[in-house]
Amino acid sequence: MADLSGKAAVVTGAAQGIGRAVAEAFAAAGAGVVLVDVDEAGVTAAAAALADAGYPAVGVAGDVGDEQTIARAADSARGALGELAIWVNNAGVSRPAMLHKMGVDQFDLVLRVHARGTFLGTREAARRMREAGSGGSIINVTSSAGLAGTIGQINYAAAKGAITAMTKSAAKELGRYGIRVNAVSPAAATQMTETIRSDERFAEQYLERIPLHRWAEPDEIAGAFLYLAGPAADYVTGQVLCIDGGSYMAS
Repeated sequence: MADLSGKAAVVTGAAQGIGRAVAEAFAAAGAGVVLVDVDEAGVTAAAAALADAGYPAVGVAGDVGDEQTIARAADSARGALGELAIWVNNAGVSRPAMLHKMGVDQFDLVLRVHARGTFLGTREAARRMREAGSGGSIINVTSSAGLAGTIGQINYAAAKGAITAMTKSAAKELGRYGIRVNAVSPAAATQMTETIRSDERFAEQYLERIPLHRWAEPDEIAGAFLYLAGPAADYVTGQVLCIDGGSYMAS
């Protein structure tokens, strides 16, 4: 779908799930990949698996809400893999609770990882890509929760809504530098959706909202990132691509 040869990419939240599937897809398309995750053992293993398969890959362990983690990721890309051309803000966390029961700590953590992490990643990518002068692609991860709201996750919905707004604002600001900024809104079988998928109270209710009536596997989502990262999307910016079996349409 895309030839990413000679490009360096950073993917956050890459120890498992969608992030790991995206990192693997980018590597298979020719990119050198920096995998970032707070799970040190997981991200080290994921990067090692790619390296063992013959792909250039580096693992960086750290919190995406920390500026130093983001800077180390960018330095790893430029130092080992070439000029940074692709950045994926995928890292996420879920702390569900009904509004009247949600603590400030639950709210703040989710906003830190999703909204602050996306801001820091987008800012760092924009700085590096502007310096290089050859454009680039920044891909954020939002959710139908941030587009249409949800019950029991007002923190998550607020964070994903912020990411959608940041995506559109950054696209308007960075287009003059040839930097495209888009978002993917997925619905996949990952650790973050495990609670919903395994709880009888919610599982069928959520499936009823998906016209295709199933959750995607992470590798089914990765193609959207390949498209947005590659030359086929050279005239695409400021968009939210829903890869969710039609659930946002049906909401």
